[in-house]
Amino acid sequence: MPYVSMFFGIIIRMFFSEHNPPHFHAEYQGTEGIFNFDGHMLQGNIKSGNALRLIKEWAILRKTELEENWKNISEQTNINKIEPLH
Repeated sequence: MPYVSMFFGIIIRMFFSEHNPPHFHAEYQGTEGIFNFDGHMLQGNIKSGNALRLIKEWAILRKTELEENWKNISEQTNINKIEPLH
């Protein structure tokens, strides 16, 4: 599946077959989580405090782009890549 962003070993994905509420998927070192656009993990098994902090920081910075991608998903148009954390 295509990724939306990658940074510090974290892979962020969004899928066309998604359901509400708006969210994204994150993978880190074999663990996974589903996050809202404020960066809070809704479900998953990511335990790394550092990874959770980085995902939240990224989500807050990129919330507008995440919302735009969610709109694109609902309209069945392209999902855009989103700038990673540096």
